[in-house]
Amino acid sequence: MMITRFCAVLVAVACASPALAQPPASQHGTVTQKINTTTVTITYDRPVARGRVLFGENGIVVSDALWTPGANRATTLELDRSARVAGVALPAGRYSVWLIPRTGEWTLILNRVWDTHHGIHPGEADDVLRVSVMPERASHMETLAFYFPVVGPYGATLRMHWGEVVLPIAIEVERQ
Repeated sequence: MMITRFCAVLVAVACASPALAQPPASQHGTVTQKINTTTVTITYDRPVARGRVLFGENGIVVSDALWTPGANRATTLELDRSARVAGVALPAGRYSVWLIPRTGEWTLILNRVWDTHHGIHPGEADDVLRVSVMPERASHMETLAFYFPVVGPYGATLRMHWGEVVLPIAIEVERQ
């Protein structure tokens, strides 16, 4: 009888615990795209605009300041083969993704330290890529999204889209 009550309590606790947990405000997302024989994967947590000003002097993402496009953990980009990202050769591997938003061109930074908090840039010494990318305007996207609207046999465009800002990033793979 005592064992039966103990088991009932364990079952009740196990079933109730997940119901009490609140889901994170920024849901986890992963996007994977195959370009020829190269697999590109973006892993990130997806913040939601919720009526906030997103970019600029009064935004939650400040101009001329380092930002990882995501929440909670640093967003990562992983390549299983070497490729060219925004025209620059990049070895296979996993990298944290950082941006510096500006009025004109933005700076895209990939850093070899990928397992870090979204507010802690590991330092310029570990940056493996720094390039300028021109943002575009688009219709409002409430939740931060990464997607590949254009995919060809040897290249694709990765888009980071949040609010009315789109950052297109060209990815080219070797012809094999």
